[in-house]
Amino acid sequence: MIDDPAAVIDVRVSPEYVAEDSDLKEGSFVFNYDVEIHNHGEQEVQLLRRYWRITQGSGQVQEVRGEGVVGEKPLIAGRGYFSYRSRAVMDCEVGVMEGSYTFSGDGGVEFEVSIPPFRLSPPNSVH
Repeated sequence: MIDDPAAVIDVRVSPEYVAEDSDLKEGSFVFNYDVEIHNHGEQEVQLLRRYWRITQGSGQVQEVRGEGVVGEKPLIAGRGYFSYRSRAVMDCEVGVMEGSYTFSGDGGVEFEVSIPPFRLSPPNSVH
């Protein structure tokens, strides 16, 4: 059994503005974000649930909760990783996302891993 299962999971997020899918006149700003989840431990874990808090530059806050990610509840082997791409659509050009994943580890014990805040903004935006 791992003393602190959350300490062995590393989540990295790389956001990217998608200009060709955005519509500035309509106030629709589209961002893809690539997520890599690395399991540095020896035990297999399963990603069960996600939580995202999206704060837009306008001050609007949206919370998203759901089962798994991109339609899956992936099993991540010890020393393995899982990656996926998703997207967020905002009504202004700058925002911040942060959240957490809930995993099941050894013996079905659930634990949560925080996802630090990351910025969503087009290149060269000043805010």
